[in-house]
Amino acid sequence: MAKAEAAEQKALSAKDMTAAEHAWREAGRLWERAADREADSKRRLTYTANAERARASADQPQLPEPTDVPTN
Repeated sequence: MAKAEAAEQKALSAKDMTAAEHAWREAGRLWERAADREADSKRRLTYTANAERARASADQPQLPEPTDVPTN
């Protein structure tokens, strides 16, 4: 679970679309892996939903909007 969360953070801080897509796909894979290993059905459903969300984000990665920094 911690690895999947770290992969999501990496995706959110990615500097380009390709890196973001790869990080989201990795997060999806890690969430799926966590779901497969989880014994608690409620957590398993949550992890599976997180995997689906990460994969959807990989299909349409969006970089965060740059903040407006005044130039001189």
